[in-house]
This record gives sequence, structure tokens and C-alpha cells, in this order.
Amino acid sequence: MNALTKIENTALATMSEAELMEVLQSSLYPGANLQSIKMVLGYCKAAGLDPMQKPVHIVPMWDSKAKQMRDVVMPGIGLYRTQAARTGEHVGTDEPEYGPMVEFRVGDFTIQHPEWCKVTVYRLKGGMRCAYTATEFWVENYATAGKDTAVPNTMWKKRTRGQIAKCAEAQALRKGFPEVGNQPTAEEMEGKMLDDDGELQAITAKKPAVARPQAKKPPQARQDDAEGPTDVTPKGEQPAGPARAEGAADSAICSAGEIAYITRKLGAHGISIPDARAAAGMEPGDTLDGLTKDWFTVLKDSYK
Repeated sequence: MNALTKIENTALATMSEAELMEVLQSSLYPGANLQSIKMVLGYCKAAGLDPMQKPVHIVPMWDSKAKQMRDVVMPGIGLYRTQAARTGEHVGTDEPEYGPMVEFRVGDFTIQHPEWCKVTVYRLKGGMRCAYTATEFWVENYATAGKDTAVPNTMWKKRTRGQIAKCAEAQALRKGFPEVGNQPTAEEMEGKMLDDDGELQAITAKKPAVARPQAKKPPQARQDDAEGPTDVTPKGEQPAGPARAEGAADSAICSAGEIAYITRKLGAHGISIPDARAAAGMEPGDTLDGLTKDWFTVLKDSYK
């Protein structure tokens, strides 16, 4: 019998739904509303999981279509570890390997974090120990303190290594054990949003093409732009501003942290990345990689 076959859940079998909901709401999911607890029970029943082991998490996410926060039930890294173990073929996980410490700055906030984290898991296939490795970048995964800020939340401030290690391990487990599922974990999607079609969408910057040992400093205000624009562009329209110069120097290009910041700003005002790229005279694309510091200043001041 396949080790991932659904099993009878003790809590679901011995307690009524009302009793179980009361226990979950008062202990494992304190403060959660009853509808969210019902979603947890439905998920566990469908997957044959014991809700008392807290295999899933309730993650509040911003729904861009409904313009409000919405609870989403998502698996935790613990569930992926358990399901991989039940295959009987999980034969080890390496300790996380971290990239160089870099500086992330948003306004007056500054934090040091590992640029990336790499985790390798091993699976026994045909008598051979096969390795599956995943590398995840901190700036692509960190959770913000709110939809209108690029500052990390409390957990990502305290555990700059631990949180990104969970994201890398989850990706490695999906590579090595695809039968555990392909849904992102709660640790990976916290602080993200749901787009207009209800799909999960990351709102951080795209992974940098090369590892950089030191993050770039935020842009300095130019003398002739000291006062900034006097008009705020109406929502849904693009501001007028300087296009990216042909062959612009690296010093004129925004850092990953600056791109993450302005990407969130645009998302909060309903401005799509392709539209922003077109307005800036950039080639078509889904990220703001290559955005100049001049355009960063224009967008930041226009969408306060």
C-alpha cells in the first residue's frame, strides 16, 4: 500500500465537528474565525490528515479583486516533511547553506540578511541516493509587515536565516517528492497576495541574475529633483518621467530591494508591471529589473 494513502484521523473519528472546531479555535488557531476553521477541517478530511497535528496554516492574504484581506488554508513545511518521510524513500536533508550577508534598506529601515539559501534533500531511487537541490533568494521570499510597505514582518526580521531555509527546503522537497503536492507552503506565501483571478502571486522582486556580495545603496535625491513632482498621477494612469537611457551604467539601475519596494507600490495602486515597463521605455517583461533610479524616484513620489 502506498505510504501516502489516506489514513483514518483520530481526532476526526472521535470528536464531533463542533467539538473539534472549538478545540482548534481555542488552541491551534487562536483568534481564527469559524469559517476559516471549517476550511481547515475540509482540507484535512479531503487529504486524510489529522487536524490536531496542525498540518496546515491559516494565512491572511490580500485579495486584489475583493480589495480586502482573505484567509487561505495552506500546507506547512512540516506536512511536506511528513509526506516525504511516509514514502519510505527520504534518506536525508543537508544543513542549509547560505549566501553572503547583504544589506536590505527601505527608507530608514535597514536589515542584514543572507542573499540566498540552498537546501539539498535525498531520495532513494533504484537503490541510488539521488540529490535534489533548491536555491531561494531572501528578497524574493520575505513577508512584508503589510500590503502597503516593503518592510519585513516580525518573523522575517527575527529569523532572517530560518525563514528562508524553510522556503528552500520546501522547494527541494517538491523537486524530490512531487507526489507531496505542488502548492506553495504557508512559509513561502505569507505576505503575498491573490491576483484578480484568485491566483497566488508573489509581490517581491525577481531573483537577481547573479549573486551580489553587497546590496546597492538606495538612490540619492538629485539636486534638480529635490522638491519632487507637484501632481499625483490618478490611479490607473502612468506618470510622465525619464525613460531608461541606452546603455545606462550599473550605478543608475535600481537594486533588488528598491525594485521590491516599488513593485509593491504599483500593486497597491493597481498598476501592472508591463504597463510600468512600457511607460519607462523598457522592453516587455513581468518584473522591473533594469529600472533606473530616475524612474524609481518618479514612481515613488507619484504613488504615495
